[in-house]
Amino acid sequence: MNWTGSKKQAAPEAPSAKPVKRTMLRRLLSHHELATLLLLLHAPIDAHAKPEITTLQEAGLVEQVPGDAAAGAAQIRLTPQGNAVLQGLGLAR
Repeated sequence: MNWTGSKKQAAPEAPSAKPVKRTMLRRLLSHHELATLLLLLHAPIDAHAKPEITTLQEAGLVEQVPGDAAAGAAQIRLTPQGNAVLQGLGLAR
């Protein structure tokens, strides 16, 4: 019931409603995650440089690649999906 005491009727569903397209992201990215993607746009970074790396890996937006053998540190870079997110914002190459 609404505030007037009468029952509210549900709006009829459109007969030609298209199914909702599923996206790769199930939630919005935080400003820290977006900033990390922007850092990765220009060059790979150390795998432990940012705490957001784990979440971005789970979302499939970044991936781990072998780093410099002398340093022994793994590097993180954008995946094609991560690049697509930045392209959607008009920021990627």
